[in-house]
Amino acid sequence: MNILVTAGPTREPIDPVRYISNRSSGKMGYAIAEVAASLGHRVDLVSGPVSLTAPSSISLTRVVTAAEMCAAVVARVAACDVLIMCAAVADSRPVKCHAEKVKKEKLGRQLELEPTPDILKSVASMKGDRFFIGFAAETENLEAEALRKLSEKSLDMIVANDVGSSEWGMESDRNKVLILTAAGGRIDVPPMSKRDVAHRILQGLPAPRTIAQDG
Repeated sequence: MNILVTAGPTREPIDPVRYISNRSSGKMGYAIAEVAASLGHRVDLVSGPVSLTAPSSISLTRVVTAAEMCAAVVARVAACDVLIMCAAVADSRPVKCHAEKVKKEKLGRQLELEPTPDILKSVASMKGDRFFIGFAAETENLEAEALRKLSEKSLDMIVANDVGSSEWGMESDRNKVLILTAAGGRIDVPPMSKRDVAHRILQGLPAPRTIAQDG
């Protein structure tokens, strides 16, 4: 199958020095891409800024901002069978990116924010029979929030993880997740390496013959 994966954070510039971002290391998304490639799938990886190296067998596109990631996904989704949105896309970006460094005393008064593009919403009309997987990083009401996103974004599967723990999640080599499916499936995955979590996620993909491209 052709699998499109997003990974890492995005950076939304405030000025030439500062930006809005998050703690995502990209490790979970890269693990999914690497495991998928090892299983014989063709993998396109769209990555935010991380200090990780992807295997040469993976087609890698590096981006920085949410808008760049959205454009890269929109351009590639028609060729995929499966979309796995693992990236931790920044929710907001500055309305204006200043050409010069903003002085510290003015920064708080000048930082006006707007929402970043909703990537899944941008490709919703292209879904067809493609299998869409989303991620939900939460610190409370994990299952309720994951179920809400599963429905609102018309996903086939969502992977929810509690990022409030220092033992797994963002920046860690381990993860503990809850996998929910639109068909009512529910799998609690105990703490394990992100590579092992990737195997668990990919085990939930439909058989290749059930996916039909819509042209």
